[in-house]
Amino acid sequence: MPGGERIASHMHAWAQLAYASRGVMRLGVEGCTWMVPPSRAVWVPPHVPHEVVIVEDAYLRTVYIDESVVPPGLDTCRVVDMSALLREVIAALDADGLDARRERLLGELALDEITRSEPLPLSVPMPTEKRLRALCESLLADPGNADPLEYWAASVGASTRTIARLFRQELGMSFSQWRQQAVLARAIPLLTRGRALSQIAHELGYQSQSAFSAMFRRAFGESPRAFMMRDAESAPERVSAEDDFDGDDDIAEQPSQA
Repeated sequence: MPGGERIASHMHAWAQLAYASRGVMRLGVEGCTWMVPPSRAVWVPPHVPHEVVIVEDAYLRTVYIDESVVPPGLDTCRVVDMSALLREVIAALDADGLDARRERLLGELALDEITRSEPLPLSVPMPTEKRLRALCESLLADPGNADPLEYWAASVGASTRTIARLFRQELGMSFSQWRQQAVLARAIPLLTRGRALSQIAHELGYQSQSAFSAMFRRAFGESPRAFMMRDAESAPERVSAEDDFDGDDDIAEQPSQA
């Protein structure tokens, strides 16, 4: 799917796991948004209205799961690491001539792997108040913009005090805390693409690589370099897949009856 494409808010009666083998997408639901880096997956439970924005050209595999077999604990959206086993199971579900018994067994294994996957801290809370929502959407589109709160408040026609109050009231955090989460959500996709730390720091509005690294370590408990090394050890081979999300020509199976 090409970068910049937006899939309007919709929902469906089945759960969905969308795996981006390359590219970056953003999934939004009421009150929150997630950045989905390459080689990660986003889980969407049944009956959850959501919209999708393709941030960078993305190649997706999508698996649909019947709501009757969704395990407890998977009732909220999340971004998860794709284990090597889960990647292979998804590929196997795409095989031609898959019989019902094998589909059921593969579906059970996929659900077990999804349940065991640790959610990644890539969510960014989103407000409902229209001025604050517009401000947050603008910052998500340009997380490296270092303009102060005064600028952003004026851009949506509100006072600095009003916007500061709305951040606390609607999101339970300050403007600077929210902006840091937005920066981190964007930093992970850049790191997984192997971008130089100095480039990432500059793109995200930091004056030095060391300042960016210190912020990253405080949030994740490890340096960006350590994160990249760990990610590289488990990174899958990049394979092309037909790109689709909720389309008519999905690579994925129909809802599994596992």
